[in-house]
Amino acid sequence: MSDWERDWTAGQLSSLFAGISLDGEKRNAVSGAVIDSAQSRNEIFVRGDHDMNPDFYEPDKALVAAAVIVPLVERPDGFTLLLTRRTDHLHDHAGQVSFPGGRIDPGDLDQEDAALREFEEEVGVPRSHVSLIGRLDTYITRTGFEITPVVGLIKPPFPVDPDSFEVAEVFEVPLSFFLKPGSRQRHNREFEGRKRYYYAFPYQEYFIWGATAGMIVNLCDILARPETLDSERIENS
Repeated sequence: MSDWERDWTAGQLSSLFAGISLDGEKRNAVSGAVIDSAQSRNEIFVRGDHDMNPDFYEPDKALVAAAVIVPLVERPDGFTLLLTRRTDHLHDHAGQVSFPGGRIDPGDLDQEDAALREFEEEVGVPRSHVSLIGRLDTYITRTGFEITPVVGLIKPPFPVDPDSFEVAEVFEVPLSFFLKPGSRQRHNREFEGRKRYYYAFPYQEYFIWGATAGMIVNLCDILARPETLDSERIENS
């Protein structure tokens, strides 16, 4: 059975993220290697818009700290990713598909606290419905944000009451879609006189691209780790 066809369990997903950042150590989400917090950004691996556009990366650029929640919903037919479509009148990323999240406020305890707060404010899902299991790799955007993607498991039923000012729509996409070969696409567009590249996942009427697609690629890389098969064999033996 291929990875994208596997019926993931909550335990299997949790085991993949065990020890990734929630224990106070910063780790590469795919390899699990511990990252020394004293290292500068040009000494460690970070993901971002520069993955396919190296000249976007400026190691010494001041960045705004932000966090998003990557919500995995445990449906009877398999896990889904919960996403939002931003309203068309917003100043930043209007109409785009994104994970719930935003800047880290002074009152937030940490990135996890910020992600849970934003999830409740934007989508209306109380933090009591979310079980955090880890983080993806830090993602740096061309626009100057250093985003911490926090992964959480959600078991229905749960309330959804989106902020109508920020969120036009809340929807879910089967996790198997993102893992299926061919779902990940590489697009390009002209920006400041040069061709720029980015990941995209066209799904039904939605076009998931940019930073959100980049973080989903990171999630797919984690789920494709060889250790996944070993842990499953042990559980089923």
